[in-house]
Amino acid sequence: MKTTCSLRLVPIITLGLGMGGAQAAGFQLLEQNASGIGNSYAGSAAIAENASTIYFNPAGMTRLPGVNVSGGLIGIKPSFRFDDDGSTGPGGLPLGSNNGGDAGSLGLVPNAYVSWELNPNWFVGLGVGAPFGLMTEYDEGWVGRYHSKKFKIKSINLNPSIAYKVNEQLSVGAGINWMRLDANYRRNSPAAGLITRLPGGMSHPLAPTLLGAPDMEAQVKMNGDAWGWNLGLIYQLTPATRIGLSYRSSMKINASGDTNIDNTTPVPIPVHFDANATVELPDTAIFSVVHDLNSKWQLLADISWTGWSSIQSLKIDNGNPVFDDELDLRFRDTWRVALGANYRLNRQWTLKGGVAWDQSPVDSSKYRPTSLPDNDRYWVSIGTQYNFNDRTTIDIGYAHLFIRNTSIANDTDASKGTVRGDYSSNANILGLQVSHRF
Repeated sequence: MKTTCSLRLVPIITLGLGMGGAQAAGFQLLEQNASGIGNSYAGSAAIAENASTIYFNPAGMTRLPGVNVSGGLIGIKPSFRFDDDGSTGPGGLPLGSNNGGDAGSLGLVPNAYVSWELNPNWFVGLGVGAPFGLMTEYDEGWVGRYHSKKFKIKSINLNPSIAYKVNEQLSVGAGINWMRLDANYRRNSPAAGLITRLPGGMSHPLAPTLLGAPDMEAQVKMNGDAWGWNLGLIYQLTPATRIGLSYRSSMKINASGDTNIDNTTPVPIPVHFDANATVELPDTAIFSVVHDLNSKWQLLADISWTGWSSIQSLKIDNGNPVFDDELDLRFRDTWRVALGANYRLNRQWTLKGGVAWDQSPVDSSKYRPTSLPDNDRYWVSIGTQYNFNDRTTIDIGYAHLFIRNTSIANDTDASKGTVRGDYSSNANILGLQVSHRF
Protein backbone atom coordinates (compact mmCIF):
# COMPACT_ATOMS: atom_id res chain seq x y z
CA MET A 1 0.00 0.00 0.00
CA LYS A 2 1.30 3.47 -0.91
CA THR A 3 1.25 6.12 1.81
CA THR A 4 2.37 9.72 2.00
CA CYS A 5 5.04 10.21 4.63
CA SER A 6 7.69 12.63 5.81
CA LEU A 7 11.45 12.27 6.12
CA ARG A 8 14.50 14.36 6.79
CA LEU A 9 15.08 16.67 3.80
CA VAL A 10 17.45 19.24 2.45
CA PRO A 11 16.30 22.82 3.03
CA ILE A 12 14.56 24.02 -0.06
CA ILE A 13 14.41 27.74 -0.31
CA THR A 14 18.06 28.25 -0.39
CA LEU A 15 19.62 26.00 -2.92
CA GLY A 16 18.45 28.43 -5.18
CA LEU A 17 17.24 27.89 -8.29
CA GLY A 18 13.97 28.57 -9.85
CA MET A 19 11.91 29.67 -12.51
CA GLY A 20 14.12 28.65 -15.30
CA GLY A 21 17.72 29.60 -15.23
CA ALA A 22 19.52 31.92 -12.93
CA GLN A 23 22.21 33.52 -14.97
CA ALA A 24 23.80 36.02 -12.80
CA ALA A 25 26.01 33.99 -10.49
CA GLY A 26 24.31 32.02 -7.77
CA PHE A 27 20.53 31.99 -8.23
CA GLN A 28 20.12 35.68 -8.97
CA LEU A 29 18.41 36.73 -12.19
CA LEU A 30 20.26 39.75 -13.50
CA GLU A 31 17.99 39.70 -16.56
CA GLN A 32 15.54 42.38 -15.42
CA ASN A 33 15.35 43.85 -18.92
CA ALA A 34 16.31 42.68 -22.39
CA SER A 35 17.77 46.02 -23.49
CA GLY A 36 20.87 45.44 -21.35
CA ILE A 37 21.65 41.94 -22.63
CA GLY A 38 23.50 43.23 -25.70
CA ASN A 39 25.96 45.08 -23.44
CA SER A 40 26.27 42.25 -20.86
CA TYR A 41 24.52 44.77 -18.56
CA ALA A 42 27.51 47.12 -18.58
CA GLY A 43 26.51 50.62 -17.49
CA SER A 44 23.29 49.26 -15.95
CA ALA A 45 23.06 51.86 -13.16
CA ALA A 46 23.81 54.84 -15.43
CA ILE A 47 22.39 54.15 -18.89
CA ALA A 48 18.69 54.86 -18.05
CA GLU A 49 17.53 54.35 -21.65
CA ASN A 50 14.03 53.17 -20.71
CA ALA A 51 11.76 52.66 -17.70
CA SER A 52 13.59 49.49 -16.63
CA THR A 53 16.05 51.82 -14.89
CA ILE A 54 13.57 51.51 -11.99
CA TYR A 55 15.23 48.20 -11.09
CA PHE A 56 18.86 49.06 -11.75
CA ASN A 57 18.80 52.67 -10.51
CA PRO A 58 15.54 54.55 -9.79
CA ALA A 59 17.35 57.90 -10.10
CA GLY A 60 17.49 57.24 -13.84
CA MET A 61 13.78 58.05 -14.13
CA THR A 62 14.74 61.73 -14.17
CA ARG A 63 16.17 61.15 -17.66
CA LEU A 64 12.77 59.99 -18.96
CA PRO A 65 10.33 62.83 -19.73
CA GLY A 66 6.59 62.19 -19.78
CA VAL A 67 5.11 58.75 -19.17
CA ASN A 68 7.28 55.80 -20.16
CA VAL A 69 6.41 52.13 -20.35
CA SER A 70 8.76 49.22 -21.03
CA GLY A 71 8.17 45.49 -21.09
CA GLY A 72 10.13 42.46 -22.15
CA LEU A 73 10.52 38.70 -22.17
CA ILE A 74 13.80 36.82 -21.80
CA GLY A 75 14.48 33.17 -22.51
CA ILE A 76 17.30 31.53 -20.55
CA LYS A 77 18.57 28.03 -21.40
CA PRO A 78 21.36 26.78 -19.15
CA SER A 79 23.02 23.41 -19.64
CA PHE A 80 24.43 21.32 -16.77
CA ARG A 81 25.83 17.94 -17.84
CA PHE A 82 27.34 15.76 -15.13
CA ASP A 83 30.12 13.19 -15.61
CA ASP A 84 30.43 10.79 -12.66
CA ASP A 85 33.85 10.08 -11.16
CA GLY A 86 33.29 7.79 -8.21
CA SER A 87 30.06 8.89 -6.53
CA THR A 88 28.98 6.66 -3.65
CA GLY A 89 25.55 6.00 -2.14
CA PRO A 90 24.68 6.35 1.54
CA GLY A 91 26.01 3.37 3.47
CA GLY A 92 27.63 2.03 0.30
CA LEU A 93 24.33 1.57 -1.59
CA PRO A 94 24.86 1.08 -5.34
CA LEU A 95 23.96 4.12 -7.45
CA GLY A 96 24.15 2.81 -11.01
CA SER A 97 25.74 4.73 -13.86
CA ASN A 98 23.08 7.26 -14.88
CA ASN A 99 24.68 10.73 -15.14
CA GLY A 100 21.32 12.52 -15.12
CA GLY A 101 21.22 13.96 -18.64
CA ASP A 102 21.09 17.75 -19.01
CA ALA A 103 19.81 19.25 -15.75
CA GLY A 104 19.33 22.70 -17.27
CA SER A 105 15.80 23.80 -18.13
CA LEU A 106 14.46 26.58 -20.34
CA GLY A 107 13.05 29.47 -18.34
CA LEU A 108 11.12 32.57 -19.35
CA VAL A 109 11.61 35.77 -17.34
CA PRO A 110 9.15 38.63 -17.96
CA ASN A 111 9.45 42.25 -16.85
CA ALA A 112 7.25 45.36 -16.93
CA TYR A 113 7.87 48.98 -15.91
CA VAL A 114 6.15 52.36 -15.99
CA SER A 115 7.59 55.77 -15.03
CA TRP A 116 5.77 59.12 -14.77
CA GLU A 117 7.15 62.65 -14.73
CA LEU A 118 5.02 64.48 -12.15
CA ASN A 119 6.86 67.76 -12.78
CA PRO A 120 10.39 68.70 -13.93
CA ASN A 121 11.86 67.59 -10.59
CA TRP A 122 9.75 64.67 -9.32
CA PHE A 123 9.23 61.26 -10.93
CA VAL A 124 7.48 58.08 -9.80
CA GLY A 125 7.41 54.56 -11.19
CA LEU A 126 6.61 50.90 -10.70
CA GLY A 127 8.60 47.84 -11.71
CA VAL A 128 7.57 44.18 -11.80
CA GLY A 129 10.14 41.42 -12.27
CA ALA A 130 11.61 38.14 -11.04
CA PRO A 131 15.02 38.79 -9.40
CA PHE A 132 15.69 35.22 -8.21
CA GLY A 133 14.97 31.82 -9.68
CA LEU A 134 16.13 28.69 -11.49
CA MET A 135 15.20 25.10 -12.17
CA THR A 136 17.42 22.04 -12.31
CA GLU A 137 15.97 18.63 -13.15
CA TYR A 138 17.84 15.34 -13.58
CA ASP A 139 16.81 12.10 -15.26
CA GLU A 140 15.10 9.49 -13.12
CA GLY A 141 17.55 7.24 -11.29
CA TRP A 142 20.63 9.43 -11.68
CA VAL A 143 23.60 8.86 -9.34
CA GLY A 144 22.92 12.03 -7.33
CA ARG A 145 19.24 11.33 -6.73
CA TYR A 146 19.67 11.35 -2.95
CA HIS A 147 20.92 14.95 -3.16
CA SER A 148 18.33 16.29 -5.61
CA LYS A 149 16.15 15.31 -8.56
CA LYS A 150 14.34 18.54 -9.25
CA PHE A 151 14.59 22.00 -7.78
CA LYS A 152 12.42 24.91 -8.83
CA ILE A 153 12.04 28.41 -7.43
CA LYS A 154 9.88 31.22 -8.78
CA SER A 155 9.91 34.82 -7.57
CA ILE A 156 7.96 37.99 -8.20
CA ASN A 157 9.06 41.46 -7.07
CA LEU A 158 7.00 44.67 -6.98
CA ASN A 159 9.12 47.82 -6.83
CA PRO A 160 7.33 51.21 -6.50
CA SER A 161 9.92 53.99 -6.79
CA ILE A 162 10.43 57.73 -6.63
CA ALA A 163 13.16 60.01 -8.00
CA TYR A 164 14.14 63.65 -7.52
CA LYS A 165 16.20 65.80 -9.89
CA VAL A 166 18.34 67.91 -7.56
CA ASN A 167 19.92 69.91 -10.39
CA GLU A 168 21.19 69.39 -13.92
CA GLN A 169 24.03 67.20 -12.65
CA LEU A 170 22.60 65.20 -9.75
CA SER A 171 19.52 62.98 -9.42
CA VAL A 172 18.58 60.64 -6.57
CA GLY A 173 16.01 57.86 -6.29
CA ALA A 174 14.59 55.29 -3.89
CA GLY A 175 12.16 52.39 -3.90
CA ILE A 176 10.54 49.76 -1.73
CA ASN A 177 10.31 46.10 -2.70
CA TRP A 178 7.89 43.30 -1.92
CA MET A 179 9.01 39.87 -3.05
CA ARG A 180 7.37 36.45 -2.96
CA LEU A 181 9.18 33.13 -3.45
CA ASP A 182 7.60 29.77 -4.30
CA ALA A 183 9.73 26.64 -4.17
CA ASN A 184 9.37 22.97 -5.02
CA TYR A 185 12.11 20.44 -4.26
CA ARG A 186 12.28 16.69 -4.88
CA ARG A 187 14.87 14.06 -4.07
CA ASN A 188 14.97 10.33 -3.41
CA SER A 189 15.47 8.69 -0.04
CA PRO A 190 16.72 5.08 0.13
CA ALA A 191 14.28 2.54 1.54
CA ALA A 192 17.26 0.77 3.16
CA GLY A 193 17.58 3.77 5.47
CA LEU A 194 14.46 2.53 7.27
CA ILE A 195 16.27 -0.59 8.52
CA THR A 196 17.50 1.38 11.51
CA ARG A 197 13.84 1.90 12.50
CA LEU A 198 13.18 -1.84 12.66
CA PRO A 199 13.48 -3.74 15.97
CA GLY A 200 16.71 -5.69 15.70
CA GLY A 201 17.91 -3.77 12.63
CA MET A 202 19.42 -6.13 10.03
CA SER A 203 18.14 -9.21 11.90
CA HIS A 204 14.52 -8.18 11.34
CA PRO A 205 12.68 -10.26 8.66
CA LEU A 206 11.85 -7.09 6.67
CA ALA A 207 15.48 -5.98 6.41
CA PRO A 208 16.27 -7.96 3.21
CA THR A 209 13.09 -6.60 1.63
CA LEU A 210 14.11 -3.01 2.36
CA LEU A 211 17.60 -3.57 0.96
CA GLY A 212 16.09 -4.32 -2.43
CA ALA A 213 13.08 -2.01 -2.26
CA PRO A 214 12.66 0.98 -4.60
CA ASP A 215 13.60 4.42 -3.34
CA MET A 216 11.07 6.66 -1.66
CA GLU A 217 10.59 10.14 -3.14
CA ALA A 218 10.59 13.18 -0.87
CA GLN A 219 9.00 16.48 -1.84
CA VAL A 220 8.87 19.87 -0.16
CA LYS A 221 6.67 22.78 -1.18
CA MET A 222 7.21 26.14 0.48
CA ASN A 223 6.57 29.83 -0.05
CA GLY A 224 7.27 33.11 1.71
CA ASP A 225 7.58 36.84 1.20
CA ALA A 226 9.60 39.79 2.46
CA TRP A 227 10.08 43.55 2.18
CA GLY A 228 13.22 45.43 1.14
CA TRP A 229 14.39 48.76 -0.27
CA ASN A 230 16.71 50.24 -2.87
CA LEU A 231 18.52 53.55 -3.41
CA GLY A 232 20.36 55.17 -6.33
CA LEU A 233 21.97 58.31 -7.67
CA ILE A 234 23.13 59.50 -11.06
CA TYR A 235 25.69 62.27 -11.51
CA GLN A 236 26.61 63.97 -14.78
CA LEU A 237 30.35 64.50 -14.47
CA THR A 238 30.74 66.18 -17.87
CA PRO A 239 28.41 66.66 -20.84
CA ALA A 240 29.75 63.33 -22.16
CA THR A 241 30.18 61.29 -18.97
CA ARG A 242 27.83 60.24 -16.20
CA ILE A 243 28.13 57.81 -13.33
CA GLY A 244 25.50 55.79 -11.48
CA LEU A 245 25.53 54.18 -8.07
CA SER A 246 22.76 51.94 -6.73
CA TYR A 247 22.12 49.63 -3.80
CA ARG A 248 19.45 46.99 -3.14
CA SER A 249 18.95 45.73 0.40
CA SER A 250 18.97 42.13 1.54
CA MET A 251 15.58 40.48 2.09
CA LYS A 252 14.87 37.91 4.79
CA ILE A 253 12.38 35.30 3.60
CA ASN A 254 10.51 33.26 6.21
CA ALA A 255 9.11 30.39 4.18
CA SER A 256 6.58 27.80 5.25
CA GLY A 257 4.95 24.77 3.67
CA ASP A 258 4.96 21.01 4.04
CA THR A 259 7.18 17.99 3.56
CA ASN A 260 5.89 14.68 2.18
CA ILE A 261 7.25 11.35 1.00
CA ASP A 262 5.70 8.67 -1.16
CA ASN A 263 6.49 5.53 0.81
CA THR A 264 6.00 2.13 -0.87
CA THR A 265 7.57 0.12 1.99
CA PRO A 266 5.70 -1.75 4.76
CA VAL A 267 7.54 0.22 7.45
CA PRO A 268 5.35 2.91 9.08
CA ILE A 269 6.94 6.35 9.36
CA PRO A 270 5.46 9.82 10.03
CA VAL A 271 2.91 10.73 7.39
CA HIS A 272 3.25 14.48 7.10
CA PHE A 273 4.76 17.48 8.85
CA ASP A 274 4.85 21.24 8.48
CA ALA A 275 8.10 22.74 7.25
CA ASN A 276 9.70 26.12 7.87
CA ALA A 277 12.91 27.71 6.61
CA THR A 278 14.56 31.12 6.67
CA VAL A 279 16.97 32.57 4.13
CA GLU A 280 18.46 36.04 3.84
CA LEU A 281 18.72 36.91 0.16
CA PRO A 282 21.82 38.99 -0.62
CA ASP A 283 22.15 42.74 -0.96
CA THR A 284 23.77 44.21 -4.08
CA ALA A 285 25.66 47.35 -5.04
CA ILE A 286 26.44 48.63 -8.57
CA PHE A 287 28.77 51.35 -9.83
CA SER A 288 28.41 52.27 -13.51
CA VAL A 289 29.96 54.66 -16.01
CA VAL A 290 28.58 55.75 -19.40
CA HIS A 291 30.73 57.87 -21.73
CA ASP A 292 29.74 59.30 -25.12
CA LEU A 293 32.97 59.07 -27.05
CA ASN A 294 31.50 60.90 -30.03
CA SER A 295 28.21 61.09 -31.92
CA LYS A 296 28.56 57.43 -32.98
CA TRP A 297 30.22 55.58 -30.10
CA GLN A 298 29.09 55.15 -26.51
CA LEU A 299 31.22 53.25 -23.97
CA LEU A 300 29.85 51.54 -20.84
CA ALA A 301 31.40 49.96 -17.74
CA ASP A 302 30.02 48.29 -14.65
CA ILE A 303 31.31 46.82 -11.40
CA SER A 304 28.92 45.19 -8.95
CA TRP A 305 29.10 43.42 -5.61
CA THR A 306 26.67 40.86 -4.16
CA GLY A 307 26.59 39.89 -0.49
CA TRP A 308 26.13 36.14 -0.87
CA SER A 309 27.92 35.50 2.44
CA SER A 310 24.52 36.10 4.08
CA ILE A 311 23.92 32.44 3.19
CA GLN A 312 26.38 30.26 5.11
CA SER A 313 24.18 27.37 6.08
CA LEU A 314 20.51 26.67 5.68
CA LYS A 315 18.18 24.88 8.00
CA ILE A 316 14.76 23.37 7.57
CA ASP A 317 12.59 22.92 10.64
CA ASN A 318 10.14 20.05 10.29
CA GLY A 319 8.76 20.40 13.80
CA ASN A 320 10.72 17.40 15.07
CA PRO A 321 14.48 17.45 15.79
CA VAL A 322 14.79 13.93 14.36
CA PHE A 323 13.64 15.18 10.96
CA ASP A 324 15.28 18.65 10.95
CA ASP A 325 18.05 19.17 8.42
CA GLU A 326 20.90 21.57 7.69
CA LEU A 327 22.77 22.32 4.48
CA ASP A 328 26.34 23.60 4.67
CA LEU A 329 26.87 26.03 1.73
CA ARG A 330 29.46 28.59 2.88
CA PHE A 331 28.68 31.09 0.11
CA ARG A 332 31.13 33.95 -0.42
CA ASP A 333 30.54 37.54 -1.51
CA THR A 334 31.03 38.00 -5.25
CA TRP A 335 32.07 40.59 -7.83
CA ARG A 336 31.00 41.16 -11.41
CA VAL A 337 32.78 43.34 -14.00
CA ALA A 338 31.27 44.27 -17.39
CA LEU A 339 32.37 46.36 -20.37
CA GLY A 340 30.21 47.36 -23.31
CA ALA A 341 29.87 49.63 -26.32
CA ASN A 342 27.06 51.00 -28.48
CA TYR A 343 27.48 52.11 -32.08
CA ARG A 344 24.83 54.35 -33.61
CA LEU A 345 24.65 53.16 -37.18
CA ASN A 346 22.02 55.72 -38.17
CA ARG A 347 18.96 57.41 -36.72
CA GLN A 348 17.04 54.13 -36.50
CA TRP A 349 19.66 51.49 -35.70
CA THR A 350 22.08 51.11 -32.79
CA LEU A 351 24.39 48.10 -32.48
CA LYS A 352 25.42 46.77 -29.06
CA GLY A 353 28.18 44.55 -27.70
CA GLY A 354 29.57 43.56 -24.34
CA VAL A 355 31.65 41.20 -22.23
CA ALA A 356 31.60 40.39 -18.51
CA TRP A 357 33.21 38.28 -15.81
CA ASP A 358 30.78 36.97 -13.21
CA GLN A 359 32.08 35.37 -10.01
CA SER A 360 30.22 32.48 -8.37
CA PRO A 361 29.38 32.39 -4.65
CA VAL A 362 30.28 28.67 -4.68
CA ASP A 363 34.05 28.29 -4.50
CA SER A 364 34.50 24.75 -3.18
CA SER A 365 33.66 21.39 -4.74
CA LYS A 366 32.87 20.07 -1.26
CA TYR A 367 30.00 22.53 -0.72
CA ARG A 368 28.69 22.67 -4.30
CA PRO A 369 25.07 21.41 -4.31
CA THR A 370 23.75 19.37 -7.22
CA SER A 371 20.76 21.71 -7.41
CA LEU A 372 23.13 24.62 -8.04
CA PRO A 373 26.26 23.37 -9.87
CA ASP A 374 27.46 26.96 -10.17
CA ASN A 375 30.88 28.34 -11.14
CA ASP A 376 32.50 31.53 -12.48
CA ARG A 377 31.34 32.48 -15.95
CA TYR A 378 32.25 34.82 -18.82
CA TRP A 379 29.62 36.68 -20.84
CA VAL A 380 29.89 37.54 -24.55
CA SER A 381 26.88 39.40 -25.92
CA ILE A 382 25.51 41.27 -28.90
CA GLY A 383 22.33 43.20 -29.52
CA THR A 384 20.56 45.83 -31.52
CA GLN A 385 18.08 48.63 -30.91
CA TYR A 386 15.63 49.91 -33.48
CA ASN A 387 13.91 53.29 -33.10
CA PHE A 388 10.58 53.32 -34.89
CA ASN A 389 10.33 57.02 -34.05
CA ASP A 390 11.23 59.36 -31.20
CA ARG A 391 8.86 57.54 -28.86
CA THR A 392 9.05 53.80 -29.57
CA THR A 393 12.06 51.48 -29.51
CA ILE A 394 12.60 47.75 -29.63
CA ASP A 395 15.68 45.94 -28.31
CA ILE A 396 16.88 42.44 -29.09
CA GLY A 397 19.84 40.96 -27.22
CA TYR A 398 21.71 37.66 -27.14
CA ALA A 399 24.39 36.43 -24.74
CA HIS A 400 26.40 33.24 -24.46
CA LEU A 401 27.84 32.35 -21.08
CA PHE A 402 31.05 30.34 -20.95
CA ILE A 403 31.16 28.51 -17.60
CA ARG A 404 34.32 26.89 -16.29
CA ASN A 405 34.34 23.10 -15.97
CA THR A 406 32.97 22.52 -12.52
CA SER A 407 34.09 19.83 -10.10
CA ILE A 408 31.90 18.51 -7.29
CA ALA A 409 32.81 16.31 -4.33
CA ASN A 410 29.87 16.90 -2.02
CA ASP A 411 30.07 14.61 1.02
CA THR A 412 28.56 17.00 3.56
CA ASP A 413 25.67 14.67 4.51
CA ALA A 414 26.38 10.96 4.94
CA SER A 415 22.66 10.15 4.68
CA LYS A 416 22.72 11.29 1.04
CA GLY A 417 26.04 9.78 0.01
CA THR A 418 28.79 11.52 -1.96
CA VAL A 419 28.40 13.06 -5.41
CA ARG A 420 31.79 13.23 -7.08
CA GLY A 421 32.47 14.23 -10.68
CA ASP A 422 32.52 17.16 -13.09
CA TYR A 423 29.93 19.37 -14.77
CA SER A 424 30.21 20.77 -18.30
CA SER A 425 28.03 23.88 -18.35
CA ASN A 426 27.04 26.87 -20.46
CA ALA A 427 24.03 29.09 -21.00
CA ASN A 428 22.30 31.00 -23.79
CA ILE A 429 20.14 34.06 -23.22
CA LEU A 430 17.82 35.74 -25.75
CA GLY A 431 15.52 38.64 -24.99
CA LEU A 432 13.15 41.21 -26.48
CA GLN A 433 12.24 44.59 -24.93
CA VAL A 434 9.70 47.13 -26.20
CA SER A 435 9.65 50.67 -24.81
CA HIS A 436 7.35 53.62 -25.50
CA ARG A 437 7.04 57.20 -24.27
CA PHE A 438 3.62 58.88 -24.15
